[in-house]
Amino acid sequence: MFYKKLLILCCFILLNNCTTTNLTKNTISNSLDNPFINKGFSLIYSDKLYDNKIISKKINERSLVIFQKNLKKNTIVKITNILNNKSVIATVGSNADYPLFNNAVLSLRIVDEIKLNENEPYVEILEILEDAIFIAKRAKTFEEEKRVANKAPVNNINISDLSIKEKNTKNEFSKKFSYKIKIADFYFNDSASLLVDRIIKETKIRDAKIKKINEKKYRVYAGPFNNINSLQKSFNDISILEFENIEIIKND
Repeated sequence: MFYKKLLILCCFILLNNCTTTNLTKNTISNSLDNPFINKGFSLIYSDKLYDNKIISKKINERSLVIFQKNLKKNTIVKITNILNNKSVIATVGSNADYPLFNNAVLSLRIVDEIKLNENEPYVEILEILEDAIFIAKRAKTFEEEKRVANKAPVNNINISDLSIKEKNTKNEFSKKFSYKIKIADFYFNDSASLLVDRIIKETKIRDAKIKKINEKKYRVYAGPFNNINSLQKSFNDISILEFENIEIIKND
């Protein structure tokens, strides 16, 4: 009888340890499945901005380095020009101060690589997690990166055909400027409504709205805005609420 109870106790301890291990693994896995992502208008670095103290630190114009407030130094990121889908892998530099409205500061090399429109520098910043395949390629040289880009599908990146490039540029400029500010997503409509009430009470924003994305997602947003000045003003007004990841979404 004693040995039977001892055997049951040992089995219980073994099962408990297995359960604990699985829970730990699941927790780690879940954390790796949630990279930082943000869509917004980046600031293109220039020495003039540094001299005028709009940016607190310098960036070498030929480096693949960005400033980004939400990410730690040396974080690997993918920078995508949302208007033409061109992208490049870059690294987050030291902490730096720059305007709240901008989601990053980009070097001139990055701007050139992704053919960013200086009048509408709309980009996506995507954190590349340590288990991602991009990490194995982060030591690529500039020429290797260009070869990788040239192998990409034609509908994503057009480099060699100048006539297509010119056509795409014209289409890019001809699109109407129209953006929304995505403030937060919620599982419940009631939670989204509470945030709208708070925005109206605590900020100058009066046009906060709720959009039902699906049965489990309700988005609080402001806009649309048809010029960058009104967009920036409303973004700065909302920023006093100190949400971690306010995004700018193109209004298609």
